[in-house]
Amino acid sequence: MPIADLPGPSVADRLLGGPSYLPATASLTAWTCRSPALAPDDSAVAFVSDQDGSPRVWIQPLRGDGEAWAVDTGPQPVVDVSWAPTGTHLAVLVAPGGGEHTQVWTVQPHGGDLRLLAAPDGGSASLVRWTGRGETLLVTETSSDGMARAVLVDEATGARQVIAAGPLLRPVAISRDHMRMLLRRGPRGRRRMYAVDLVSEALGAHRPSGERPLLPGLPGSTEDGALSPDGSVAYLVSDAGRDRAALLAVRDGAEAVVLAERPDAELDRFALSADGRRALLVWNAHGRSELDLLETRSGKLRPLPPPPADVVTSARISWDGTLAALAAESPQEPSHVLLCELDRGGYRRAAGAGRLPTAAGAELVRFSARDGLELAAWLYRPPHAQGPAPYALFLHGGPEDQERPAFNPLYQNLLTAGIGVLAPNVRGSGGYGRAFREADDRENRFRAVDDVADCAAELVRQGLAHPSRLACMGWSYGGYLTLAALVTYPLVFRAGVVVSGIADFETFYERTEPWIAAAAVSEYGHPEADRELLRALSPLRALDRLAAPLLVVHGARDSNVPLYEAEQLISAATARGLPCDHLLFDDEGHEFRQVANRISFVTRVAGWLADRLHA
Repeated sequence: MPIADLPGPSVADRLLGGPSYLPATASLTAWTCRSPALAPDDSAVAFVSDQDGSPRVWIQPLRGDGEAWAVDTGPQPVVDVSWAPTGTHLAVLVAPGGGEHTQVWTVQPHGGDLRLLAAPDGGSASLVRWTGRGETLLVTETSSDGMARAVLVDEATGARQVIAAGPLLRPVAISRDHMRMLLRRGPRGRRRMYAVDLVSEALGAHRPSGERPLLPGLPGSTEDGALSPDGSVAYLVSDAGRDRAALLAVRDGAEAVVLAERPDAELDRFALSADGRRALLVWNAHGRSELDLLETRSGKLRPLPPPPADVVTSARISWDGTLAALAAESPQEPSHVLLCELDRGGYRRAAGAGRLPTAAGAELVRFSARDGLELAAWLYRPPHAQGPAPYALFLHGGPEDQERPAFNPLYQNLLTAGIGVLAPNVRGSGGYGRAFREADDRENRFRAVDDVADCAAELVRQGLAHPSRLACMGWSYGGYLTLAALVTYPLVFRAGVVVSGIADFETFYERTEPWIAAAAVSEYGHPEADRELLRALSPLRALDRLAAPLLVVHGARDSNVPLYEAEQLISAATARGLPCDHLLFDDEGHEFRQVANRISFVTRVAGWLADRLHA
C-alpha cells in the first residue's frame, strides 16, 4: 500500500490501549516524515519517519505503484538522510542512544553495505553534503574539547582529508573540483562566512592556501550559503548590514549583490540545483512559509504558489533543478513530504500521515510589551470555552528559535483537556529581524522575562484566560525562561513545566559541551567577566520566591543542557518543601525522538496541568 495509507506506529497503539492521563487523540499516534532527499534521477524520495515508533530512513518510489520500504541502519534513531549523486548510497546521520553525539554512516538504498564514516571519540559528526564529485562527503567533526574539523571522506575507500580546523567552525559548501570551500566561523548570532582556496597535493589531498572574509566589517550574521559548481560565485543567506536575512551573491573580486530581499520576511531556507542554474528560496513571512524560484543567470525571481501547509521545515532541489522535495506541516497536519514541480508550481504529497480533521488551528495575535515593543504569538483557543478559561503559555527554545504554526500534539491534548495555549515570540526570537533577535542579549534578558508576564496579562485583558488559572511551560531556553518568570512573577502562574531547561548559568557553562558554552557567550554573557549578571539571571538562585508547583522533564543523555540542571532544580525545590514532580527519559537527549517517549511526555504534562488548572 502507499506510504500515506500505512497505519500509525504499533508502539503508540499499545501505550494508548492502557491507562493514560487523557483520552487518546489522533495527534499522539500521528507519525511524521522529515528531511526528504530526492534520488538523482527523481525516481524515489528518501526521508526520516517515525511511523514504526523510532526515526528511521524510508524510501518511497515516485514512479508506478511501488510500496515504501524502510532501510536498515540499525536500532539507533536517525536524524537526517542524503542521497549520493551516483544513486548507489545514502548518507545517514544517526544519534546513538537518542543523545546529541551524532555519527555519519552510509548505506545502500535497499540496505546492506552499512559503513561508519565519521564518529569522533567523545565528540559528534554532522553531515554537510555530497560534493558532487564521485561519492565524496563533506562532514564536520567536533571533538570533546570543542574543536571542529571540516573533513572530506571518500565513501568507497574511507579515505579522509582534513581541510580546515578550529573552534566554532562549520564547512557550508565546496566546489565540485574541491578547490574552493565556504567556511562559517563564529558563535550564533555573530557568524561570518569565508571563502577558502584549497591547493592540491600529492595523492589528491587538499589543504587551505588562503582565506578571505565575505561581507567583511558588517554587523549581523551569515548562517548559510552555497557555491556555484565552479566555485566562482558564493550565495549567502545573511542579515549582515541589514535587519532581515536576504540572499546575496559574491563573485570573485566583486562586491556583494542582493539577489532577493523582502522588508516583511526573512529568508529561511535556500537550496541550489547541482548545475547552479536554479535556486529555491523559502521565506518566513510572519511565521508562515512562502516560496520563490530564482534563475541565477538572469536574476529573475518568480513566486511559486502558496504551499498546502503553513511551515516548510526542509527544502531540497533535484539534481536537474525541475523538482523540489519539501518537509511541511501545519497545526492540523504532521510533518509530511511534498513535491513541488518547479516549472509549473504544482504540489503533490509523496508521504505522510494526513490531516487530522479534529485538530485545532492557530491564530496569529499581536500586542505590545510594557516598553512598547510589538510581540506576536500563536493562539490556540480551547473548544467550547464559555468565558475565561485555563491557559498555558509555551515558550520555545533558542532563544533565537521561533514559534510557528506547526504540528504540536502537546497543544492538541491541552485543548482536549480544556486548556488553551498561547505560544509567543518574546524578544530574542528569530523571524522578526536582527534587532528583535538581539533585543534580549545579556542584561536585556530581564526584559524577556517581563515579556512573559506581559503575555499572561494580555490573555487576561482580552478576557480569554482566567487570572488564577494560568500556567507557564517551555523547552530548552524556554524552560529557563519559564523558571525565570515563575520566580520573578510568583503570583502570576499557578503551575510551571520546565523541559530540558537551564536552572543556573554557572553550572550550565561548567557542564555543557565546550562549543555550546563558547557559542552562548554572545547571548548570555561570559561565565567569568559577567559572573554577577549571570547569577542575577539564574532562577535557581532565587528559588525561595517560587510559589507554583513544578513538573521537571529532562533527557538523561542531554549534553546540551545536561541532566544536572534538572537534578539540582528538583533537589533545591524538594529541600524547600516545594511541590516538584519530574519525568526523566533514560534514552533521550535534548530532544525527544522516540514515539513512545513523546506519548508519555504529552500525556503526563497535559494530565498534570489539567489536575492543577481545573482544581
